[in-house]
This record gives sequence, C-alpha cells and structure tokens, in this order.
Amino acid sequence: MAVIGGGDTGADCIGTCRRQGAREVRQIEILPEPPAGRAPQNPWPTWPLILRTSSSHEEGCERLWSATAKEFVGGEGRVRKLRCVKVRWSAPDAAGRVAVQRGPGSEFDLEADLVLLAMGFLHAEHSRWCRTWNSSRTARGNIQVNNAFTTSARGVFAAGDSVLGASLVVRAIGLGRGAAEAVDAYLAQ
Repeated sequence: MAVIGGGDTGADCIGTCRRQGAREVRQIEILPEPPAGRAPQNPWPTWPLILRTSSSHEEGCERLWSATAKEFVGGEGRVRKLRCVKVRWSAPDAAGRVAVQRGPGSEFDLEADLVLLAMGFLHAEHSRWCRTWNSSRTARGNIQVNNAFTTSARGVFAAGDSVLGASLVVRAIGLGRGAAEAVDAYLAQ
C-alpha cells in the first residue's frame, strides 16, 4: 500500500495500516528529506525543520523523498500501482519562492492495492464564491482576515482552515466561535 503525504496524518495512516496487517507500506513525500539537525538558516526560535520519525514510522515503512504520484494505474475499479516521478527543487528566488520540477526520466512505478491521500498543509480550496469576492490572500494562499475575522470584502468573514491552512479541528472550532461573535457584533451595528 502507499501513503501520499509525509506529515502527521500520513504517519497516522502508516501506523494504522501496519496494525491492520499491511505487509508493506511506502510513504511518498514531495519535499526533500529534511536534515537530522537544524540548518544555519533555521535558527531557534523558528520551528525546527528537521527529520521527524514517529512511532508509526518505526512500525515499518519505506519513506520516499522528493517524489510525487502522477497517475493511478489499475482496472475494474481497483488500483494496482502508482506511477510516480522524482522531483527537484530550485534554489529560492529573491522573494524566497522555490519551484518544483519533475526529474526527466525519473518515472517509477510502485505496486499498490491501496493508496491513502494524506496531503495537506496548503490553503483550503477556494470555491467560486471565494474567488467572486476576490478576498486578499496571505503569502501561503490562505484568506487574509483582521482581528475581527473580516476579509478584504466588506461584510465577508472567514475562519478555520480557510485562514489557517490545514490545522487541528480544535483551532478551527475556536476561530469559528470567534468569527461568530464578530458576525454578531457586525450585525448589531
């Protein structure tokens, strides 16, 4: 089986599958393998961008770094393998942005009878109404709000994953409650 995504959710998927009897688990992560310790450009107190191995990883899996899935291959409603490709990351440009490029000739197939999608930590998908209101976005693509949860569009509020990116449900609930109070105050004017 294969898990696409290298974060905490992906690790949870690995552990659960191993405990349910999966013989072989591969985790595919588009990002490069992080260093074992902090890099000079990642000083304290910033979040440590280091290799993390969870107890789920220790239960057994193969971790594939700088790779992405490009196609599910199978038939009769069942996946049989995953067609993947290795990727390369560019050096950051002047604005700090990096680009990902598929490595030419680096395609490979993984046999998989089950594929779990555990990708995330990007902004929520922006629906048509969000694009219609043309709300300002943060550098990470999340909807930008002020302390009263208002967007750049008058009378439009946002909270949860749309402003945080993928996060914990308890944080989304807390922001939802704050946004509800802000909407109540706005309507009371």
